[in-house]
Amino acid sequence: MELNLRRFIQEGINLLSENAKSGMERAPHRSLLRANGLSDREINKPWVGVVNSFNEIIPGHNHLRKITDAVKQGVIEGGGTPFEFPTIGVCDGIAMNHQGMKYSLPSRELIADSIEIMAKGHQFDALVMVPNCDKIVPGMLMAAGRLNIPTVIVSGGPMMAGHWKGKRVDLKTVFEGVGAVAAGKMEEEELRDLELYACPGSGSCSGMFTANTMNCITEALGMGLPGNGTIPAVMGSRIALARKAGLQVMELLEKDIRPRDIIVRESVENAIAVDMALGGSTNTVLHIPAVAHAAGVEIDLNLFDRISRQIPHLCSMSPGGEHFIEDLYYAGGIQAVMKVLAEADKLNLDLITVTGTDLRANLAEAEVKDEEVIRPYNNPYHQEGGLAILKGNLAPRGSVVKQSAVADEMMQHTGPARVFDSEEEANELIMAGKIVEGDVVVIRYEGPQGGPGMREMLSPTSALAGMGLDKSVALLTDGRFSGASRGSSIGHISPEAASKGPIAAVKEGDIIEIDIPARSLNLKISDEELKERIANLKEVKSKVEDGYLVRYSESVDSADTGAVFKR
Repeated sequence: MELNLRRFIQEGINLLSENAKSGMERAPHRSLLRANGLSDREINKPWVGVVNSFNEIIPGHNHLRKITDAVKQGVIEGGGTPFEFPTIGVCDGIAMNHQGMKYSLPSRELIADSIEIMAKGHQFDALVMVPNCDKIVPGMLMAAGRLNIPTVIVSGGPMMAGHWKGKRVDLKTVFEGVGAVAAGKMEEEELRDLELYACPGSGSCSGMFTANTMNCITEALGMGLPGNGTIPAVMGSRIALARKAGLQVMELLEKDIRPRDIIVRESVENAIAVDMALGGSTNTVLHIPAVAHAAGVEIDLNLFDRISRQIPHLCSMSPGGEHFIEDLYYAGGIQAVMKVLAEADKLNLDLITVTGTDLRANLAEAEVKDEEVIRPYNNPYHQEGGLAILKGNLAPRGSVVKQSAVADEMMQHTGPARVFDSEEEANELIMAGKIVEGDVVVIRYEGPQGGPGMREMLSPTSALAGMGLDKSVALLTDGRFSGASRGSSIGHISPEAASKGPIAAVKEGDIIEIDIPARSLNLKISDEELKERIANLKEVKSKVEDGYLVRYSESVDSADTGAVFKR
């Protein structure tokens, strides 16, 4: 199938690339294109930018050349001329627990900006974007919403689970192993052995961590083809999906279906519903609002909580459960999860997707193949969705917890605050065994502005879990958590400490009360004392003095907005 250029001309549909290639005045432009070896035929076809986030350090991205090659084959088959270009990516696992993590969330904005610059600068008619890991997926979705030219997202696919001593393991298992060694529950030689087997090859880490949550959300949102979230990276069907994505973007171009036709309030609500059913990463509370904002759809944290109370938790995935993304794939994937929700009348089905048809048509043949991996609607793992939004005098504008990964005994907890002004300070005392049952660890000045960069706290949460303290110790932060975190880990506390939010006023030993079912998070002091403490807070010097993070901290808004840049 080739794009019907004659129909475009007849109907007056303007190809953006005409601005860069048509007419006598564009002879210099065409001359430069010929330097790339392009023929008249290739120049005259629609131009499709193919965004490749390949690099050689992220295991989720080291195979993306093959995925991108398949995309380009599909574009050519569909009648377009593909132009591949790169963007950056940070591996959150490798960046964890040091200064590198300050750059992870800020990379999201750079990714979106760089794609916008390339697409606008070269007047691409359409885009296929190839991400896989944590901030790359939302960064690309944000760019799609901003640019609003026909776009398909196709991820590189999830990693297979590792196998060690007769059980399946993943990256989270290794992080928790560090805590187990510190607690004397595992020998260092065992940890070394586990390290060798936990991450067997290419793909986004194998649990329902941030990368896989966002790839599944992309499919649920309608911006990825069926299978985008769950087909494993190593399978031939992942290559076939990439080729289909290249072909499909040409159909979207011909039908003039754009991201803002797909990313609407109803599809955002669908995506949040699927997120709740999956028990996805808390980072979606940052990324979904940012993606919606880029597409002109404004939402707030209350929407997440409302949908969470309506949608049951249907899939028990690592880190909170025993299943991995490959299990979800074999059980029917995201389309099967959506089928369960649709049959319960919990989704809007009259929405266009990148398939070129509506969601109702997409789900017609979807089927649940394993009811233990995807539970029936009336037999969920939990009656409420995976995430909960907590508010109170400690988080007036909200905070988030993955309640599906919290032990029953920690759904309500009251304990003394152990206060730290950085992740490093907290991790040092945790590893030294200085945190005891009942404590509430408070890590502050790690928010978007104060961090800057809003670091993930996987090392402290994993250390607590490895020590067996995840059922007796809570952790609060104005930073955020990895999708691999579990336990009573409450993040995104807003306003953050750097903005003189109440978390900055907490003192060592203060009593903090957490009630997840009641959605409350409170510091047990009087309103008058809290106001006085906040009024007496001193200005805190920025942790960075130059470079991108200075500009980021000056531009970024609070976590409850999705940490988008201020207007």
